[in-house]
Amino acid sequence: MYISNPMATTATKAPKAAKTVGKSKGSYEASTTNFAVIKTGGKQYRVTDGEIIKIEKMKGEFNIGDKINFEEVLLKDNGSETTLGTPTISGAKVSGEIVEIGRDAKVIIMRYKQKSRSGIPKNGHRQPHFKVKITSIA
Repeated sequence: MYISNPMATTATKAPKAAKTVGKSKGSYEASTTNFAVIKTGGKQYRVTDGEIIKIEKMKGEFNIGDKINFEEVLLKDNGSETTLGTPTISGAKVSGEIVEIGRDAKVIIMRYKQKSRSGIPKNGHRQPHFKVKITSIA
């Protein structure tokens, strides 16, 4: 038997409700707090006031407690107005304070040559980093 409209034989479904954004890894809830997107060390970070972020070590002499200003602000949002830079926002600045200077766990690099019967060269390094507490977004 041939049915010209297959939807005619099935019951109609109610439309799906709109999904709300939950707190899963990689997604953010819509909020009224200030946030900005900054660029440092070749990476971009979404930051809010009082947040602690881990960034790559910057050039220069720094100590714990030093103030850092991030001049490359790509996006700024205050809850009602969003400013998007092209590529950065002129005059915008995010300030932070160094909380910790440390190094990550050791990354081991091994090279294996099949059937060579030679020793396996093993190298590694520990990537230096800063933990910065964001103090203000201006």
